[in-house]
Amino acid sequence: MSAIDDIRLQVMWNRLISVVEEQATTLVRTAFSTSVREAGDLSAGVFDPSGRMLAQAVTGTPGHVNTMAEAVGNFMAEIPTDEMHEGDTYVTNDPWLGTGHLHDITMVSPSFLDGVLVGFFACTAHVVDVGGRGFGADGKSVYEEGIQIPIMRFIDRGTVNRDLVRILRQNVREPNQVVGDFYSLAACNEVGHRRLVAMMREIGLATLDGLTDFIFARTRAAMAERIRALPRGAWSNALMTDGYDAPIPLAVRITIGAERIHVDFDGSAPVSRWGINVPIIYSKAYASYALKCVVAPDIPNNAASLSFFTVSSPPNILNAARPAPVSLRHVLGHLVPDLVLGALAKALPGQVLAEGAASLWNIHLSLRPVAGGEGRRAEVLMFNSGGMGARPGLDGLSATAFPSGVHTMPIEATEQTGPVVIWRKELRPDSGGDGAWRGGLGQIIEIAAEDGHDFDFSAMFDRIDNPAHGRDGGGDGAPGGVHLDDGTRMRGKGWQHVPAGRRLILTVPGGGGFGDPAGRDPAAREDDRRKGYVTGESA
Repeated sequence: MSAIDDIRLQVMWNRLISVVEEQATTLVRTAFSTSVREAGDLSAGVFDPSGRMLAQAVTGTPGHVNTMAEAVGNFMAEIPTDEMHEGDTYVTNDPWLGTGHLHDITMVSPSFLDGVLVGFFACTAHVVDVGGRGFGADGKSVYEEGIQIPIMRFIDRGTVNRDLVRILRQNVREPNQVVGDFYSLAACNEVGHRRLVAMMREIGLATLDGLTDFIFARTRAAMAERIRALPRGAWSNALMTDGYDAPIPLAVRITIGAERIHVDFDGSAPVSRWGINVPIIYSKAYASYALKCVVAPDIPNNAASLSFFTVSSPPNILNAARPAPVSLRHVLGHLVPDLVLGALAKALPGQVLAEGAASLWNIHLSLRPVAGGEGRRAEVLMFNSGGMGARPGLDGLSATAFPSGVHTMPIEATEQTGPVVIWRKELRPDSGGDGAWRGGLGQIIEIAAEDGHDFDFSAMFDRIDNPAHGRDGGGDGAPGGVHLDDGTRMRGKGWQHVPAGRRLILTVPGGGGFGDPAGRDPAAREDDRRKGYVTGESA
């Protein structure tokens, strides 16, 4: 292959990335749910005819992208390629075949050029409601957590499955939002298909085979070089989480070999009776992401790069089988990177960031008028982030969604979705762990219903009893907390009630510090004090 051929293929690879970026942008711009439209809780990608991910959109979360990379193969196992047609789109929210819980809708669409299957487009988004108990940890099985959609046709040769739409409308609290998001997901894949076909016609490609070989060959070579540079051996780590009503330990052992890294979650807690369990597809997604952040952050994320990471686990809370409740699989799933990075830090001392808040502090609000009053009901989902752990040579980012990568939801957008008022949303002083490099700050958030309303809320919080630990001598981040404005302490997980006139206050945890605090630059300490990041003795 000549240098000109290489350049041409690289340009085509870049074009493919722009295709999936437009695919994701379509979903963001047309979505009904604020979690998609404002926070980017989604993924989009293009796959070859064998179901291998070629490219992903930058917009999206590792939990969605990396599970979607495996999910397309599950779709193909259920619907053979000889039964696929132009204009089809398939759908599921199966937690074990999709992305880990029922609230995520995954759609896959075959892409045909002149009657020949040339690839697939897939996308995932979190919808506001799937019925059942609602978004929370209180279910005892997946059957209580909402409607389950097996892998099936949402669009058959251009015709929407109206029966599925009718079933959806009868099973969810926000039918217009949910059905609207279904159509947005389908449109997202359709835009990707149109752009891909236009690109192939312009360039004169009949298939993506040559480009696929180029992408995977370059990726494999780069990944193999990174793996060879790592130390060989096995390292373990343990991490304690708050659990639902009792602490829950997580454990990991990583083994670095000559050609791959293996992750094993043996030793983690048994499957929980509450909806905080994690299907293995989601645990694998975040374990792979954690490894890639340290080993190969600059190498494209596709089937070739992901193939260097393998994950195993006996049945336990990080490998929960059906019908375990899994609604809040993200809470422990978002702690998997800290768990894995803690082991990797032993193999690569001084190179791995400290623990952070990790788990998103999502809150689902079910608002309604008080008895006998007038007003509107609404289901409102709000995403909040704590502090990121300090990094070698850099302070931790404040109020940042690592590892999930979702955006902060503007309070103006949240308040438009229901009778809710966000009275306060600000950085939390003194919440970042001390160190040569300071941990990121958490937040203080104060929430109330509009006059004449009260609300129930689903708490989905962790690191209240088990704060983020510092690394290499750095201090721990501040733990989180949940209480009412009258001082009443609330639980970290589960559905709870806030009476009319009361305010709910969230103190979101901070990230751990990195390195000996004695080594912090005095100018950095003064800057922290001046900005109000630290106060009093902490300064």
